[in-house]
Amino acid sequence: MSTATNSAKFPAELAHLEGFVLSEGVVVDSRPVSFAVRMLSGTIDAITQLLALWAIGVAISVAARWQPSMFGEDVAGVWTIIMIVSALVILPVTVETLSRGRSLGKLALGIRVVRDDGGPIRFRHALIRGLTAVLELWMTAGVVALTVSFFNNKGKRLGDLLAGTYATRVRGGKWDVSPLVMPPHLAMWARNADIRPLPTGYALAARQFLARASRLTPAARHQLGQELAGLLEPFAAPGPPVGTHPEEFLAAVLAERRDRDLQFAQRQRVIADQRHAQRTRLPFGLSG
Repeated sequence: MSTATNSAKFPAELAHLEGFVLSEGVVVDSRPVSFAVRMLSGTIDAITQLLALWAIGVAISVAARWQPSMFGEDVAGVWTIIMIVSALVILPVTVETLSRGRSLGKLALGIRVVRDDGGPIRFRHALIRGLTAVLELWMTAGVVALTVSFFNNKGKRLGDLLAGTYATRVRGGKWDVSPLVMPPHLAMWARNADIRPLPTGYALAARQFLARASRLTPAARHQLGQELAGLLEPFAAPGPPVGTHPEEFLAAVLAERRDRDLQFAQRQRVIADQRHAQRTRLPFGLSG
């Protein structure tokens, strides 16, 4: 393994990785959805809302036959507004809120609306998007939304800019996250080495790299492996055996730190249970 001493900065090659960070420290790609995909998703949602508008209109027409006094011409405008608001605002806002950013169109194309920080949207985000959609999608036939999306690097429409959201692709199925495994020939070294706690950024970068190494080009994989190994090497003393592969070194350090942190947490748990038992124990051997 190379013993190059890199400066303590995050590898530039990893700076472009955007995404959600899972508990394993693996980034789930959250690149913005392309303009064409968003437009197709919006078309599906628009058709769904028009069908909902038609269904509400049919329901009101049927109800008017049974209760004509409630659906006279003097209140026709009120019921028209109720129909439009229900289909174009209440329905999409409710669906996006309950599904955390999904709709029929987004579900069909495997995308989701998330906050700018990658978190799930809330009611206020869905409400802002829903109200703005009436103007930029329906009242202007989508011209405003198309124009704003075209000049935004994340394809955001006006509602996304106001709500602080954007659409991202959601991969289906189960995540294929390879577990951290201690290389057998490094187990003895790792057990006896003084491995200090790793900075969060370094540990996260190393875990991301190991999870994605098989998908990198050989040149990029070699370069990133060398850089990350150089960043983590000062935190382990003595260093690994001569000739250790950078990826094996990274796996050994991360696996050993994980095991030590787990053992420490288990010991702390035992101590806490013992102290709790002492505080709640009745005197003179009495039972509760």
